[in-house]
Amino acid sequence: MFDRIAPRYDLLNHTLSLNVDRLWRRRVVSIVGKRHPQHVFDIATGTGDLAIALARRIDGVRVTGIDLSEQMLAVARRKVGELGLSDRIDLEQGDAEHLAAASSTADAVTVAFGVRNFGNLDAGLRELHRVLKPGGQVVILEFSRPRNPIFRALYEFYSYRILPRIGGAVSHDKQAYAYLPASVGAFPAPDAFLATMARAGFTGCRARSLSCGIAQIYTGTK
Repeated sequence: MFDRIAPRYDLLNHTLSLNVDRLWRRRVVSIVGKRHPQHVFDIATGTGDLAIALARRIDGVRVTGIDLSEQMLAVARRKVGELGLSDRIDLEQGDAEHLAAASSTADAVTVAFGVRNFGNLDAGLRELHRVLKPGGQVVILEFSRPRNPIFRALYEFYSYRILPRIGGAVSHDKQAYAYLPASVGAFPAPDAFLATMARAGFTGCRARSLSCGIAQIYTGTK
């Protein structure tokens, strides 16, 4: 599915979110950058937006972006090359639940809008924990359902009625843009997800609400 929508993915992401997704990624970069990491794994890197932001804004960092979709990676490779960041960003095809990296090799691990697509959430989080160095931080950006009932009703009307129509028309893939909001609805609430992170071994787990609860930034430490 992600291979099919890769050519229009960036356009639709930024348009359908009114570019708010860019601001959310900047918050992630700010959190990661405070620890001055040397090596970051960006899991489910997609078309590379977060990997690029990390490389551009954190001095000296090397980013390894990993994704299952080869077509999404093809878009990411083109963007990385055009920006002259090929010496700072490595892009690899791989499965978040079975990472090829050795244990304790990353200073930080990031995931933007990817954990809800893990086939086995517990297994994926355990892998993120495994590849982190002791003291390393995981930073996860993911959609959530707003708690305010009125705002949630408006948000879900947009997500289930408007977004699939626009996304399907532009991408010519109605199935994909019906799946995306449905996957948000099926994802655990923040408290439940924090508990899942703790089961995977992370400590000091915290959720930061963004844009009235439309998204959350989750952090934890190995």
